[in-house]
Amino acid sequence: MKAVLESFRVAWWTAVLVVGFGLGRRDRVRAARLLRRYLLRMGPLYIKAGQVLGTQSGLLPRQVTEQFREFFAQLPPMPDAALEKVLRRALGRPPEEVFDSFERTPVAAGSVAQVHRAVLDGRAVAVKVVKAGVRGRLEAGSAVIGRLAAAAHLLPRLRGYDLSGHFGELRPLLVGQCDLLEEAARQREIGENFRNHPFVRVPWVHEQSYGPDLLIMEYVDGVPGDRVESVALGRPELAARLQDAFYCMVYFHGVFHVDPHPGNIIFGTDGRVTLIDFGLVGRLSEDDKWDLASFYYACMRGEWELAARRFTRAFAVHPEAVLGQVSYEEQLGEVLRRHFEEESSRWSTLAFLDDAIRLLGRHGTRITTTFSVLALSLLTGEGFISAVDPEIDLWATTRRFTGRFSPYLNEDLREAFRAEIAERSPRTAALREEAARHLVAPTHFDRFVLPSPFPLAVAGARGSRLRDLDGNEYVDLSGGYGPHILGYAHPAVVTAIQEAAARGAVNAIGNPEEVELAALISGAFGTNHKAVLSNSGTEAVQIALRIARAYTGRQRVAKFEGHYHGYSDQGLVSSWFRYRGEAEAPEPVGNCAGMQQSVVDSTLVLQYGEAASLRRIEEHGETLACVIVEPMPSALGDFDADFLRELARVCAAHGVLVVHDEVVTGFRVHYGGVQHLAGVRPDLTCLGKIIGGGLPAGAVVGRAELVDTVRTSGDPFRDVDSRAFAGGTMSGNSVTSAAGAAALRELRDHPEIYLRLRERTAWLVADLAAQAADCGVPCAVRGRDSIFSIAFDHSAPHRVRDRLAGLDVTATLALAYHMRRYGVFLPELHTMLLSAAHSDGDLEQVSVAFGKSMRDMLSTGFFDAHQNSGGIE
Repeated sequence: MKAVLESFRVAWWTAVLVVGFGLGRRDRVRAARLLRRYLLRMGPLYIKAGQVLGTQSGLLPRQVTEQFREFFAQLPPMPDAALEKVLRRALGRPPEEVFDSFERTPVAAGSVAQVHRAVLDGRAVAVKVVKAGVRGRLEAGSAVIGRLAAAAHLLPRLRGYDLSGHFGELRPLLVGQCDLLEEAARQREIGENFRNHPFVRVPWVHEQSYGPDLLIMEYVDGVPGDRVESVALGRPELAARLQDAFYCMVYFHGVFHVDPHPGNIIFGTDGRVTLIDFGLVGRLSEDDKWDLASFYYACMRGEWELAARRFTRAFAVHPEAVLGQVSYEEQLGEVLRRHFEEESSRWSTLAFLDDAIRLLGRHGTRITTTFSVLALSLLTGEGFISAVDPEIDLWATTRRFTGRFSPYLNEDLREAFRAEIAERSPRTAALREEAARHLVAPTHFDRFVLPSPFPLAVAGARGSRLRDLDGNEYVDLSGGYGPHILGYAHPAVVTAIQEAAARGAVNAIGNPEEVELAALISGAFGTNHKAVLSNSGTEAVQIALRIARAYTGRQRVAKFEGHYHGYSDQGLVSSWFRYRGEAEAPEPVGNCAGMQQSVVDSTLVLQYGEAASLRRIEEHGETLACVIVEPMPSALGDFDADFLRELARVCAAHGVLVVHDEVVTGFRVHYGGVQHLAGVRPDLTCLGKIIGGGLPAGAVVGRAELVDTVRTSGDPFRDVDSRAFAGGTMSGNSVTSAAGAAALRELRDHPEIYLRLRERTAWLVADLAAQAADCGVPCAVRGRDSIFSIAFDHSAPHRVRDRLAGLDVTATLALAYHMRRYGVFLPELHTMLLSAAHSDGDLEQVSVAFGKSMRDMLSTGFFDAHQNSGGIE
């Protein structure tokens, strides 16, 4: 019945609007007044359109947009009697019995709710109340719009736009905006995302809930979003901060404000940005964020055909219907080129969307609902930004924002460092050119996905220092990515290598060195343990997983998102930087071309440290051979002992083996590894790096009955049926084994090494963090037990996917090259490592170099939101 009445109301007032337009003179301001009155009469869904129009000062005359300013927060409030009824129903008693004081006159009134100032337990709070009757109006209005969209589908010219299906997907978002319980959850989530941001904040939400019609939160006093002239910060800087806030939500958090108009922004007089009203919030999946970033990256490089394909795959409902159509791809490429090149200084999301939507419609498809919601957010937000700074070049500032998080230096920065490094290290540059003719080196010269523009080439290394081909000396913080815990060229290791080589460098034949190394490894993990040797950590993981499958008779493997287990297909699933699915229940995804899809699809992906992962193991326990985990994930820099113990308990209850990947942490954080510090014993442990003393090595160590799975039974038929094969011509060769045994004996006999590393790491982490804080730079320095990392990011989320999302990659790269100026080699995009060879003087040099590098970067405006990130003057 409500929908029928709403239909008559829509028809009546639409007719009145049409007549008003027809009888009056052609005047934009008069037309805007008529439209404003019409939208007010039509209710909440239509008022949203007026709020969007009110931000479009770049497209519409200011006299027109001003007609809609009252839509931001000055709409008529509900009558006092209706307010009293809503409050009593939500609170269960009069507001005077709950609050110290409550102001009946609202401080703001929107289309769905109004906000009152109150005092609760001595603190000023804002009380948001859903207007009486709004929920019914939203439902009735959406029903009418749905019917109109269905009717429009009958018209051939509109059929390709699928308006009915499109609105059907949008409807839950629009109707659900009046549920303040859901809004409170969204506000808490976004508040956590911005918790440590230098200039963006979200009001805290009161812990007590009063139902879907009332929300209590922190009261924020400040400058309303439409009065920017009262803010001390300049308009360009303020606009850049707004853009930074909006883009952080979209590109990093994947949870964004759909309605960022001036009524939902409060400025501090100093330029701090407070976001309010989370009734409409959009979400991007990990795939959405990946697709959006890849699309914009192609646009930044001017690769229009590629950008057209990426746009279609990401934002078209049925991409397969148009991909491969030459005419379509050429037309879309031209649309992109025109807007991103010719129209870039006058960028308009509305104009771009209009052209793209028309083109998709002509080819029988439409944009996705997710992209529609994102486009609405960008349209409103960019309109507001342009109103704050009418001179802003939106596309140029977008390029600068995305450039901070691209794994590539911008051209200005690249050229500045190229000139400087070429002058300091010409022989290194020449070697790289020579290498390009003969060698592909994915770890350094040709690093996968995260290329190094200026890799180091070393002539020699000793102790804690490297010397490049041009004689420049550096304090080294890479440690060869892990092996050199004693420092380079440690005398005991060098002697062991020389003597083993002189004895013939035996391989594929039994030798005492491999037996000694295996005994040292096994002894570090407990009685009744054995080891099988390999040539790398990747091989160790492959052997451990094969043992688990053979021993349990099950095929499936579970791993944790963001954990790297070598370059095998299994080890790369959902590793490093590519993620998919909901955060609590990730979906497996490959990280490179050529991976075997069946391996990817069969992997169960979990989240480290979360109870939901334990429940998923219980659900899939009967199919799982093992769970492999980095007990101390390199991206997090610490371990969760309680979680590791609970993981072991749950897996044991379901006959699932636990495999610890301690290729990095084994014998580095403790003699043996993290498991000794955490007080937990896995079934199998994968090792590498340190156990080779600087030479290629790997091992699997575990209970004898498990490791014996790769030992022959003496019966070839039984071997094939029940044993796991582990090969390797160079596995356990005498030179590597001698070097590894020498390193382990040194660590075993000098336990004070670990104490010193722990103390020095703690000092360095605290020192660097303090220096960054003094500089006002958002920088997280984390680490313990010789392992640490530096990340330029305002947030500190606990999931790997979130930690990597907002990382200022350009700043990380630039820091590495600045530090080289002061004699410190920092691995550009990798965990940093200390060794026993680092002296107090070395750490002091690192500290001084970091401070100077921070000041260098600050002096060029590197961390200013409105400046060209990474620019060098």
